Amino acid sequence: MRQIPVDTTGAVVMVAQPPQPKIANRQTGEVATDRDTGAPLMTIDVMFVMNGNAEILSLTVPETGFTGELATGTPVGLTGVVARPWENEFNGQKRHGISFRAIAVTSLAADADKPKAA
Repeated sequence: MRQIPVDTTGAVVMVAQPPQPKIANRQTGEVATDRDTGAPLMTIDVMFVMNGNAEILSLTVPETGFTGELATGTPVGLTGVVARPWENEFNGQKRHGISFRAIAVTSLAADADKPKAA
């Protein structure tokens, strides 16, 4: 599957919705897991602002990839973000889009509280 690295330098990123388990099967409630590590996967919605444009992105992140408090509005740093184009067909209808995955999401709230050097 093709992966496209996403450059997040220069972007302002904040939590829009806190992390929640990514559901693999809605009927059973089974939580999705990483194919390589077996780690449970979570989704987090972030507001991504760059060059005056704001987007809400839904990122898939391993459960172990979250650091710090991630309440709505918390500024965060993203590590290892990739975009993956996808396409599927269900009941004769083709759907397509882009999914986003990150290795880690780190709260920057503690950094904002620290006094800045003169």
